[in-house]
Amino acid sequence: MIELKTPVEIQHMHVAGRFVAEVLSEVGRLADVGVNLLDLEHHVRDMIKRRGAESCYWDYAPSFGKGPFRNVICLSVNDAVLHGLPHDYTLRDGDVLTADLAVSIDGWVADSARTVAVGTADEEDLRIIRATEEALEAAIEVARPGNRLGDISAAIEAVAHDHGYPVNAEFGGHGIGRTMHERPHVSNNGRAGRGLTLQPGLTLALEPWFARTTDQVVYDADGWTIRSADGSRTAHSEHTIAITEDAPLVLTRREPEAHNER
Repeated sequence: MIELKTPVEIQHMHVAGRFVAEVLSEVGRLADVGVNLLDLEHHVRDMIKRRGAESCYWDYAPSFGKGPFRNVICLSVNDAVLHGLPHDYTLRDGDVLTADLAVSIDGWVADSARTVAVGTADEEDLRIIRATEEALEAAIEVARPGNRLGDISAAIEAVAHDHGYPVNAEFGGHGIGRTMHERPHVSNNGRAGRGLTLQPGLTLALEPWFARTTDQVVYDADGWTIRSADGSRTAHSEHTIAITEDAPLVLTRREPEAHNER
């Protein structure tokens, strides 16, 4: 069952979304050479506690993970792209870091992710980061009443192909609202004009992610961290949006930043 949200409910989600955006901006600011992933994890824990929010990741135990997840943020480095388990790793010059965060405030959830370059950025890393950001904006642009879910998927896939990146369809976006994962699933590839008709009140987490040279993934021994199968670098961009009568509303939009916004 797909639950459409009222304007008031969307505003509640927007409260959570603004906080998620604030945290991810802070993580991007702190992500620098010599910073340990566990320090970032504990900093985010403190921010969540001070805000009175709840992590959607803590104790999360889906079928694909080796649960329960006992962290509040996913931190994935270089060829890792999804569900990265924070661990004792110190960021190095030239790394790329993906941070993915979902929290609940007063019973309403928002979810967002970003990839940033650490220290001296490689141009190919910046290119794949920009590609995921472009794909996300293209997906948001077509998230309008009367369009189809396939239009979103096709928009993401088109940007990936324009940049020469393959697309994995195993993990993608999803509905969101009272819980982190709701129906429908939003694939990162698909055919325009197909699938669910988009309606005002539909809230979605859209999340294009690409690896440079493969659409296959492997899991770390931790049972969570997902990497590109060939070790190529990755990037991931995600926003929670609401479809309205007018333009799509991005609930997790970050303020422009001077640091790490390339």
